[in-house]
Amino acid sequence: MTTSSSERGVSLGMPHLPPPAYPDDVRARLETDAREIIARYPDSRSALLPLLHLVQAQEGHVTRTGMQFCADTLGLTTAEVTAVATFYSMYRRRPSGDYQVGVCTNTLCAVMGGDAIFEELQEHLGIGNGETTDDGKVTLEHIECNAACDFAPVVMVNWEFFDNQDPRSAKRLVDDLRAGRPVSPTRGAPLCTFKETARILAGFPDERDGAVEATGSAGPPSLAGLKLAKGETAPARVVHPRGEAPRETPPHDPSPAEHLSSHDAPQDTSASDPTHPAGPAAEEGE
Repeated sequence: MTTSSSERGVSLGMPHLPPPAYPDDVRARLETDAREIIARYPDSRSALLPLLHLVQAQEGHVTRTGMQFCADTLGLTTAEVTAVATFYSMYRRRPSGDYQVGVCTNTLCAVMGGDAIFEELQEHLGIGNGETTDDGKVTLEHIECNAACDFAPVVMVNWEFFDNQDPRSAKRLVDDLRAGRPVSPTRGAPLCTFKETARILAGFPDERDGAVEATGSAGPPSLAGLKLAKGETAPARVVHPRGEAPRETPPHDPSPAEHLSSHDAPQDTSASDPTHPAGPAAEEGE
């Protein structure tokens, strides 16, 4: 088996080559931005997360050059920076697309169609999880829950929400992204590229038109749950026979016993399973 020169260097204990440096103009700009970020924190090392977003905004992913810049700027070791950059999934470690398309495949989104969306998008785009289309436009990945279960199944593009998706709408979405056609999230701020998103996450002003005014709201299931949590009760929903006029339903105030589950109010074995009645508990010593 042959051994490459780089492998021989590692085996002989030779140090790795340092990462390439940023061009002077890029480094000067990043240093100016970094000083602004660091000034927000009482301890400079607290600025590591936004600094990683800053270097990600430069190249679209966190490179060795970017991590070295963060280490030099904050007085950290590259090992300390690498530990953080590899821990959080929001930092990309390899080149990726202008649009990060994430399909939620956690439980609720999955059963509502998230798995089907993800499978069809892989086939439609010809790529697998974490891969990027040849034109560099779209990176596809499955993502963890983004706290939007009442809009399931959810697709996110550069962290903006596209709610209540299905395979057809999701394929139309990625086609529009690749073709450069305008795409509007269901709620939240207007869509921008991944590099632009990274700069915003670094803490710089969001200059998109309408971004400040953009709002979102919880869906009806969450609002219903909030009412229940506050002790508010809604009238029971009655389905009337076809052709029969609806009748007024008197308000119903459930008693505490009606809220009990089988775990809250355990039954005797004889009541829950008549074929296996339970006898009286034996006294200790019998």
